[in-house]
Amino acid sequence: MKVKRTHVKAALLLLVLWGAVSTAWAQRSTVDEAEVEINGITRKGQRIMIQLDSKLVEKAWSSYLKEKSGGTVKGPSILPTPKAQASKGIYTVEKAKIDTITSNPMRIMSKVEGSEQGTMVWWTLDMGNAYLSKKETQKEWERGEAMLQQFARNVYKQDVNNQISDAEKVLANSQSEADRVARQAEEIQNKIAKNQQKKLELEAALVANAQELEQLNRDVETNLKQQEAAKQEVENMRKAVEIVKAKMDKIN
Repeated sequence: MKVKRTHVKAALLLLVLWGAVSTAWAQRSTVDEAEVEINGITRKGQRIMIQLDSKLVEKAWSSYLKEKSGGTVKGPSILPTPKAQASKGIYTVEKAKIDTITSNPMRIMSKVEGSEQGTMVWWTLDMGNAYLSKKETQKEWERGEAMLQQFARNVYKQDVNNQISDAEKVLANSQSEADRVARQAEEIQNKIAKNQQKKLELEAALVANAQELEQLNRDVETNLKQQEAAKQEVENMRKAVEIVKAKMDKIN
């Protein structure tokens, strides 16, 4: 039945959701140092791998950069040109201010890229007098690392919330289907009750019809007897008239 399949779907989705929640909270994404080429220049920076869809991560990263830097985020062009394709996944912010890392304005260069291993989020910070480096800017490195890990937690939570929303929709649909089937069962029971009542009425009508037929048959028999009696009465009257006529003839 359809309602059974819907319940199974809801149960499976909830199990998948539980697995996703467990995975998201259990894993702590690590940040490592990596070189990435942007606009023909290879730079060192921080990289984190997130096991989620790249489109979801990329959209969240753009919003996160804007929120944390307070600046204008320049994203990739949507034009189908070679130059635009080369800037795919690249997000930059000029004169970004992130006080949790440094009080000085920075230039942020970042890239989001999907692969079989997951979605890579990479960034480097141009602090004017130095680039982000695990060895040379240790304090800023640790603060940047914390920001990337916080972003990963945020996007995992967002994904889980999306799955919860999907599960709630399936649950709502499942409940609606269960209510529909319950209403259908009630309608069927009402039809059965009406059918049984109609059957009783028909049976009663058949009994009454049989009784009426018996009475009609009796009436026919009575009528035949009455016809016979009437004929006999007519015959008797005819004979009586003939006797009277015969007597009259004798008198004449």
